[in-house]
Amino acid sequence: MEILSSAYDLLIGYIVPFLFVLTIVVFFHELGHFAVARWCRVKVDAFSVGFGKELFGFTDRQGTRWKLSAIPLGGYVKFAGDENAASVPDRDRIAAMSEEERATAFVAKPVWQRAAVVAAGPIANFILAVAIFAAIFGFFGRTVIAPVVETIQAGSAAEKAGLQSGDLILAIDGKPIETFADMQRIVSVSAEIPLDLEIERGNTVQTITVTPEYRELTDRFGNVQRLGLLGISRSPQDDDLIQQTFGPLEAISEGAKETVYIAERTVDYLWGVISGREAADQIGGPIRVAQVSGQVATQGILPLLSLAAVLSVSIGLLNLMPIPMLDGGHLVYYFAEAVRGKPLSENIQDIGFRIGIAIVLLLMVFATWNDVMHLTRL
Repeated sequence: MEILSSAYDLLIGYIVPFLFVLTIVVFFHELGHFAVARWCRVKVDAFSVGFGKELFGFTDRQGTRWKLSAIPLGGYVKFAGDENAASVPDRDRIAAMSEEERATAFVAKPVWQRAAVVAAGPIANFILAVAIFAAIFGFFGRTVIAPVVETIQAGSAAEKAGLQSGDLILAIDGKPIETFADMQRIVSVSAEIPLDLEIERGNTVQTITVTPEYRELTDRFGNVQRLGLLGISRSPQDDDLIQQTFGPLEAISEGAKETVYIAERTVDYLWGVISGREAADQIGGPIRVAQVSGQVATQGILPLLSLAAVLSVSIGLLNLMPIPMLDGGHLVYYFAEAVRGKPLSENIQDIGFRIGIAIVLLLMVFATWNDVMHLTRL
């Protein structure tokens, strides 16, 4: 019974939330490819959520096989003339096509249409993120806290800079601050970077320069985050809480801002890894996503939807990396074709795809290794 109970907890606590989040993100990514392909009159052979053996599916009037496959770690859209799910052309099949069939093959379309189809997947991920955030803001609003300093830790960056309890933060480096969260977001990504804080103290406005310290924080689930910290805190009181409501257009605008922030933070982290400023151990794979999904699911459906939006942005950015096999790699090929007036040679493309497979596999192994090491530290 204990084994069955543990298996049930694993299924409900981690696997179901993980599949919920991943399926939403993958479906919309592939739907972006599919929708633009149909608009460009490309024949779509298959639309699959998951890889491997088909569990069940159906074929629509246009001849597309919609299916759910056994390995739920991604998905693909396969176009007429493709050899595999990565849209590598099947040259033998293309050569054997009739003129009518060739006209609907992906490889036969103008370069701008192929680029549009490929770019539509990541773009759909960004649109999904905006839509999720906009829906949350539009229906539920947002509760925020005024950016007032309450408690200052002894020996912290805030104390060294001369911040005092009761100071109201008006702006950081010229950027207006409306909420305590606005301040936290800027500070968290600015470790060891001097910031000019415009504050209101009493009836005067003054500027104080403070340099956030680099700290490691562990949340209640045992996850470690490396952030910039000032060493100030705020205990929300009823009269300090501000309930913000948004109309439809305002909600969409806030959703777009949230999506841009996540994208900027992700790119900044990846650049930090490349430049050696950030540790690469925060890069995770399916195990970490499943773990985080289960943790977030304990907080309710809205945090889980927010996680889906964050993951959607991450997958959109990942697919735009200029690596053959990924959407970004295809876009590089199409850019070269547009500049040269003809495609790259088949040999160069094949070499690129092989290199791309190797890079993607190495990234998967590295991410999985990080996941395993993370679990051993919990």
